Amino acid sequence: MSGVIVSMRRTLLSCTSLVRNSLLGGALAALLPAEPADAADLVDTLSILLDFNRQELAVLATALALLGFSVMAAILLMRTRVRTAKNEAALLERIRELQLQTDRFGALLFAEPQILISWPAGDDRAQISGDISMVLPRDSSPQRVLAFGTWLPPDPALQMDHAVDGLRERGDGFQLTLTTANGRTLEAIGRAIGGQAIVRIRELSGLRRDLAETHLRYQALSDETEMLRGFAAAAPWPIWAKGENGALTFANPAYVRATEATSIADAQHRKLELLDSADRTAMERSLKDSAQFTSRLPIVIGGERRMYDVRSVNVGQGSVGVAIDASEADALSAALVRMAEAHRRTLDQLSSGVAVFDGQRRLAFYNDSYRRLWDLDRNFLDAHPDDSSVLDQLRAARKLQEQPDFRAWKAKLHEAYRAVEAAKDTWYLPDGRALSVVTTPNPEGGVTYLFDDVTESLELARRFDGMIRVQRETLDSLAEGVAVFGSNGKAQLFNPAFLRMWKLSNDAMREEPHIQTVEGWCHQLFDDPVVWRQIREAITSIENRVDVPIKLERKDGSVLDGMIRPLHDGATMLTFLDITDTENVERALRERNEALEAADQMKVDFVHHVSYELRSPLTTIIGFAHFLSDPSTGPLTPKQAEYLDYVTKSTNALLALTNNILDLATIDAGAMKLELGPVDVSKTIELAAEGIQDRLATDRIRLKVEIAPDVGSFIGDEKRVVQVLYNLLANAVGFSPQDSTVGISARRTERSVVFIVTDSGPGIPADMKDRVFNWFESRSQGSRHRGAGLGLSLVRSFVELHGGKVQVDSAVGKGTVVTCDFPTDQAAHRDAAE
Repeated sequence: MSGVIVSMRRTLLSCTSLVRNSLLGGALAALLPAEPADAADLVDTLSILLDFNRQELAVLATALALLGFSVMAAILLMRTRVRTAKNEAALLERIRELQLQTDRFGALLFAEPQILISWPAGDDRAQISGDISMVLPRDSSPQRVLAFGTWLPPDPALQMDHAVDGLRERGDGFQLTLTTANGRTLEAIGRAIGGQAIVRIRELSGLRRDLAETHLRYQALSDETEMLRGFAAAAPWPIWAKGENGALTFANPAYVRATEATSIADAQHRKLELLDSADRTAMERSLKDSAQFTSRLPIVIGGERRMYDVRSVNVGQGSVGVAIDASEADALSAALVRMAEAHRRTLDQLSSGVAVFDGQRRLAFYNDSYRRLWDLDRNFLDAHPDDSSVLDQLRAARKLQEQPDFRAWKAKLHEAYRAVEAAKDTWYLPDGRALSVVTTPNPEGGVTYLFDDVTESLELARRFDGMIRVQRETLDSLAEGVAVFGSNGKAQLFNPAFLRMWKLSNDAMREEPHIQTVEGWCHQLFDDPVVWRQIREAITSIENRVDVPIKLERKDGSVLDGMIRPLHDGATMLTFLDITDTENVERALRERNEALEAADQMKVDFVHHVSYELRSPLTTIIGFAHFLSDPSTGPLTPKQAEYLDYVTKSTNALLALTNNILDLATIDAGAMKLELGPVDVSKTIELAAEGIQDRLATDRIRLKVEIAPDVGSFIGDEKRVVQVLYNLLANAVGFSPQDSTVGISARRTERSVVFIVTDSGPGIPADMKDRVFNWFESRSQGSRHRGAGLGLSLVRSFVELHGGKVQVDSAVGKGTVVTCDFPTDQAAHRDAAE
């Protein structure tokens, strides 16, 4: 304003300069103040001018015109300057306000420790501000904040990376609660604002943590509420809640169905109740007095009356309740009560004393036999005394056996309350009675005692044991084998003689084996199925139980005379008496008699055969020998060579026959001794085959030899083995047709070496099989070479001297197979023979 006034003043001064020389101009200049302060001074000045002389009016008018123009221009200029000044002042004021607001917001923003991370749109460079010491050391680079894995565990770091990527790429906001590696709890909030992605990280502490925890608790409570509502909706039992005034505030579908309502609102509107008025009154009274109510009540649902366990409790300002169907449990409980009563009535009829003590060791039940057994007062028992009191009273009445330490004995007896299995004991009472005591722990706790008077039983057992001991001693002293089998076929009794006879184990027989099992054990000595079937049928039969005598000739040569005798109790007794010696004497006498008769006949046959067989070779030998021995004969002619051949054959036959006769005589006299040594099987067969080469060539017979690769050698008399094989081959060649094949094979078994000689001759008739090994048993039919009948006899004798055996398998028209089995262990054979 002062500027405007100054401007007007300057205008007036310029006007007055025109009339400076006039009086008006001088007066005006004198009147105008040098520095007018305001418009009021200007008005006062103008008023003074009006008082000038009218003569100078014209001059003054002109001056005033100029003055008005100047005033108007000054006013316009003044307004423009005032407006500009006001705008400038307003702008400066706004700037100052914005600066203050910025400072205030900055102070508010960083009043607590936090980090701000912003990414401008289209720019991957992040601007980071705030206190990075929240997550990193103070000297760390702010950009390290973006490496979340340096200050967060792996899972939260990965979650933060995904959240930031979603914010920058799609503008997805997020809010995360993170726990750093050093245990600090942080809150990370991401938002897209003004084209920028901004992430704010701050520590949750104080009120914020409380709010977060409150939120979590609220969420958990909400989830729990939803879960409980879901459970209540799915539960088959009626569940309800009532307010303080008793009005229904919640009900599940089961409650709605039970009250035959259409919905919860319908049940609330119609005030439908599950219980009748009397039960509701009782429940309300109980809730008021003790804050809870539990009872088993009848409820009619769907026209059916069933029992329900109803439970209700006060919760907050109201109450909640549930009704669980207990009809089946109620029926089972009633049935259990009836069953218990039936058991009690049954136990009362037993002769055994029964006493049941509960988990508190108090008498819960006893029967009349228990009371009579101990002669106890009924009033005392009905008062449910504890176990110790009963025992103390029995001891005071001297009804229990004396114990050195009664307290320790009673404590040991009471261990049954902690046991898992029943225990049995025998009490010998002072009055001479013996009681069998069984203590059985009950599943629900407590113990059941069973008392039985076994005095008479023990006496009978003692007598029976005495009789059994006498019987056992009698049986054990018998030389006759005795075994008793029950009606079930199992062995009940046996003596040592029976075990020795059949080589049985005492422990195995004590297991009460069945007769079929015993039969299997005895097969090593006797395996006749007919006799064993007879024994089994006699033991297990019910009818036709009579004595059956049996006689057994076993594999070891022993003979047993037995008897199957049925007993009155359904059992069967087997008795065996070894009569081997008697049988051997009888057999020896019979065999000796037969041997004497055969010897007489043998002598006749021997003389006959010897006189016939020896006469012709000797005559030939003598005649041709004289003829050849005469020096005058000179060189041999072809005819002489033929004669010489006859002499040689006859001499060999005579020598072989003589040797065979001598060998048989030696064997028969028991003077033959084997010269044992290693016998090479291949060499032995080769030596035996050499003796029949001329006969093989003459009769055009092929010899087929088969020797197993592993046959090796065995211990025996090589000379006698060669003699055995030679006789077998000679016999086979003699009975084989021309252009046929004779075979010899050798193989090794576990305990022997087996030689097999086969031919394709006419075979041996069945009536001759048992006689082919007899002395001088010769068959010329079917053979091209008549023999003395001693070859096969020597074969059997030599093989048996080695401890082996000979077997002949033959059929008429199909050839003959002779098998000789030589044992490889001659030491075992000698021991057995001795």
